[in-house]
Amino acid sequence: MRLKDKVAIITGSANGIGRAAVEIFVNQGAKVVIADFAEEQGKQLEKELIAKNFDVLYVKLNVANKESVQQMVETVLLKYGKIDILVNNAGITKDAMLAKMTEEDFDRVIDVNLKGVFNCTQAVIPYMITNGYGKIINTSSVSGIYGNVGQTNYAATKAAVVGMTKTWAKELGRKGINVNAVAPGFTKTSMTEKMPEKVLNYMESIVSLQRLGNPEDIANAYLFLASDEASYVNGHVLHVDGGIMM
Repeated sequence: MRLKDKVAIITGSANGIGRAAVEIFVNQGAKVVIADFAEEQGKQLEKELIAKNFDVLYVKLNVANKESVQQMVETVLLKYGKIDILVNNAGITKDAMLAKMTEEDFDRVIDVNLKGVFNCTQAVIPYMITNGYGKIINTSSVSGIYGNVGQTNYAATKAAVVGMTKTWAKELGRKGINVNAVAPGFTKTSMTEKMPEKVLNYMESIVSLQRLGNPEDIANAYLFLASDEASYVNGHVLHVDGGIMM
């Protein structure tokens, strides 16, 4: 097993890509913290996995709130005594064209997608530094690399996540902590389910593989970066986008 006895926190993991990551990680031997604001879905996933004899813990988390993050970390340490892996997967969208984007929607996306990554990482690194070991995986996006119409706020956060990833890799690598990012392409989630068919068809058309990604495609990238197979990978942004815009 690639993550045997590792303790992993995965934010935004009650559904979508995060949920796929939880299921993959537990099957690889990890003890996984389902950290999500969606309490009903998080508890249901916890119940399902415990019934299968997996070691998981649901913790309600608002990544944008430092107190909530600190409480989550304390809860994890109380139960497991360590934190080996942090996957900063939580994120939201509040799309609009620049001329119509509200300050409230801009700020909310910044708070969750950018400040949330900062809050969670800052909260766990003291314990990783003490142990001389840690894997931090941040979630960027192709929107943060190439930009995307109607996503000023989202693209800004995902570009900033790349900058933070590279900075933290330089700061923390000497402490035994690997920091990397995954940049997913268009992926089948609850967000894409709401999109018009013509938009989905266009998205597929600009991908070399001519399909949208599955949550498992992204979760498997998380798994690789969380495993010791990636022990010499640091400060890297792994594109998992099917060959978009090549």
